Amino acid sequence: MTTVSPDTGVGPLLRGWRELRRISQLDLALRADSSARHISFVETGRSRPSEEMILRLADHLDIPVRERNALLVVAGYAPRYPHTPLDDPAMASVREGLVRLLAGYEPYPALVVDGTYDVVAANRGIALLMEGISEELLVPPLNAMRITLHPAGLAPRILNLPEWRADLLAQMERQIALARSPELRTLYEEVAAYPVESRGAGDGLGTGADAGSEGRDRERTPSFALPLVIEHEGRVLSFIASIATFNTPMDVTVAELAIETFLPADRETGAYLRERLA
Repeated sequence: MTTVSPDTGVGPLLRGWRELRRISQLDLALRADSSARHISFVETGRSRPSEEMILRLADHLDIPVRERNALLVVAGYAPRYPHTPLDDPAMASVREGLVRLLAGYEPYPALVVDGTYDVVAANRGIALLMEGISEELLVPPLNAMRITLHPAGLAPRILNLPEWRADLLAQMERQIALARSPELRTLYEEVAAYPVESRGAGDGLGTGADAGSEGRDRERTPSFALPLVIEHEGRVLSFIASIATFNTPMDVTVAELAIETFLPADRETGAYLRERLA
């Protein structure tokens, strides 16, 4: 057996991921077709795992592909997954597919973000919602979390900001636990520190009786998921968000891309978008 240093070897890293996932050595061994004794030897550095074993354990521990590369390097193997920039010619089909997907979703808003929520691509529906945002937030790279939660961004126009903000921060916390990304942690600490202004009962619903009545009617509309309720030019728009990722990605860049789409939660929102983007 080849001994790996217990301080810097792959064993402690695998143990950390296993403990993070709250899986016992026995459970992991059963899933990976191994033995608890062998898992223990790997974690303590008494046994050097094969490349195949590292990838098998990483799969059962749901370790992101970026971190799988790190495990392989620490263990003395070459990285398995490439990290190809999105503007590389080899990514042409991915870029073109994303652009077609976003365009096909119009007039409804949709965008693609990377692992730290930088906007990779967006359609005209997103551009419509971003009208009036402070120029400082529109300097590339645009960051979806900053644009959404910054006081100079969308936050003042989000009518259910406390609920939507809490949901976004919880989403980021889950991702930090999954990926253990220092960059994502820094972003989380930044956006979580943004001040949240209190909103009066009638604030943000536009002016006039029609806007107020519209807001009250929508409050009575049952929703199957937390909606994003946002004001745009005196109109109240309501969306249900969904997030999609690539299935079994084999590249770090592709693995960290997420496609977020916003489905109108009511007929009025859909009609407004179709009219504006006609």
